[in-house]
Parts: sequence; structure tokens; C-alpha cells
Amino acid sequence: MKKLALVGCGHIHTPNFVNKMAARKDLKVVKVWDHNEDRAKATAEKLGGQSVDCHCRIWEDPSIDAVVICSETNKHEDLVLRAVNAKKHMYVEKPLGFASSDAWKMANAIEDANLLFQTGYFMRGQPIHILLKKLVKDGAFGKITRLRHSNCHSGSLGGWFDTEWRWMANPTIAGCGGFGDLGTHSLDIILWLLDQVPTAVTASIQEVTGRYPGCDETGEGLLQFPDGTIATLAAGWVDVQNPVQLIISGTEGHAHVNNGQLFITSKNIPGADGKSPWTDLPEIEPHAFDLFLDGVVGKKVKLVSPREAALRSAVMEALYQGAKAHAWKAPKLR
Repeated sequence: MKKLALVGCGHIHTPNFVNKMAARKDLKVVKVWDHNEDRAKATAEKLGGQSVDCHCRIWEDPSIDAVVICSETNKHEDLVLRAVNAKKHMYVEKPLGFASSDAWKMANAIEDANLLFQTGYFMRGQPIHILLKKLVKDGAFGKITRLRHSNCHSGSLGGWFDTEWRWMANPTIAGCGGFGDLGTHSLDIILWLLDQVPTAVTASIQEVTGRYPGCDETGEGLLQFPDGTIATLAAGWVDVQNPVQLIISGTEGHAHVNNGQLFITSKNIPGADGKSPWTDLPEIEPHAFDLFLDGVVGKKVKLVSPREAALRSAVMEALYQGAKAHAWKAPKLR
């Protein structure tokens, strides 16, 4: 049985991950650390593991195969580099880095150590995205001219970050606000579908309600790609609805997702007249976190690479810089 440790319990996804790990019969979480000792003890109790007062107890334990890092973002660099030095496979909740510099430093270290890595870009496993990835690659839409992805919810309006998860609405700890928090998922899908690196990006990012002073809550990003494709992403915490999640426009076809239903128009796909929802979809893939756990126990899985994760942090950093400067910015690549 593989042994894991949970390093940091601060992320809003931690409770779901705890449930997933507790349900597994092929692995065991043996140690839990968090800078909040009460939070660590409560989480360890749910997992049947030991709460430790120093994360050093985890790095020095050779029996631990992998770690799950769900700490606040500003702690990622220190914890990830310690995990690398201890040769622990790792899941790191998104975003990987606070900015491009720490993200690339972590990615390079993880890759040099040849460790298993995963982060939380779960949208890749959704049937609609899987199908569209194949159709784009096969040229079903011709030359892609425009691509748009939207990922929004009403978190600020509902006060989701008022209490336990308050740090996520503090950019000095989280590295971003609502635009970056949700936008990183849309950014991942855009970069994954196009399989290109944007040459320049900019954005308009706004604070709306004032509920979380100094924290952005919504935004629109604009990305230019080497082949001429223009992409936009919408993300934020102040949306009552998010009906149109995706649009792909090409010289030979079009696709859009409306309230979770896919519509395709393409002369290259029999029956794709865009008049009714497209229901011939692949099976959903396991959640990104489940894929990591499967990988730890030896199953062959396809994970997000450290380099992909770092690129998303770099592009998001450039989007925020573009918004601040009212200018186009090139992502820092290395």
C-alpha cells in the first residue's frame, strides 16, 4: 500500500480531496501538516493519519511515497522544493506558482528530479473538451480564428470566501483574485486546445462588490497566438449565470457550448448542422486528483506536466500585468 502525506489543508478543494483519499483502499494518508495546527488535527482525524507539528517530519520519512500540497499559494515554492529534495511525487493545487519566476523554478526542479506531478486542471477530462480537442487537432473547423472560454460563478455575491477560505480573496497570499482563480482553468483549456504559446496578452480586471478590498473579482483576457488565432477568456466571482462556456470559430466550422450542451457546425463532420445538441461524446475521464492517485499506485495515466503548469502561471501573470499597464505583455518563458 502506498503512503501519502497531506501538506497544507488550506485550499477550498481540500475537503473533497480528503474524501477521495479516505475512500481509497490502495493508499493511506499517514501524516498531515498545516500551519494551523487545529486544522491539521481535524483533517488527520478524518484520514486516520497523524498530525505533525513540522512538515520536516514528512520530508524525512522515507516510507512516504507522495504528497498532496493544498497549502496557500504563497507557500508552494518552499513546500514543492522540499518535496523535490525529499524525492516525493506530488500533487500541487493550482495555480502552481505565484508568478512566472517561482513557477518555472518549481517546474524545472520537478522535471530534473523526474517526479510524478499533477495539478488541478480537471476540465481536460470533461467529454465535450475531449471531443473538441480531437476535432481541433483533426482540422474539423479549418483554421481556427477565434476561441473563447468562460468560467464564472457567484462566489463573491454569496460570500464564499468570508470565513474559512478568506485567504483565497487576498492576492498577497493567493497570488491573484477571482479572475486568476477561475481563469486559470479557462486558460488551461485554451492553451490545451490550441497547443500553442501566446505571443502577447492583455486584460481588463476589475473589483466589483468591495466585499474583499484589494481583490479583483472579474475580468476579460485577450490572447494573441503565433498562427493568428485570437482567444478570449472570461472569469470571475460575480456572475449569476454562465450560460455560454465555450466558442470555437474556424474557417470551416463552429462549435459552442450553451448551458452544458455542445452544438457543432462543420462540413467536415457528417450530421453537424448546429441545429441540435451533439450527443455523441466520449466517456468522462477521472478527475485530475484521481488520476494522480492512480499514478501513485502504478497505473498508467496522463497528467499535466510541470512545464504546462508553469506556463499557465506565466501567462496569467502577463494578463495581470497587461491589465495594470493597459498594454500588451509577453509571457515570461524559460
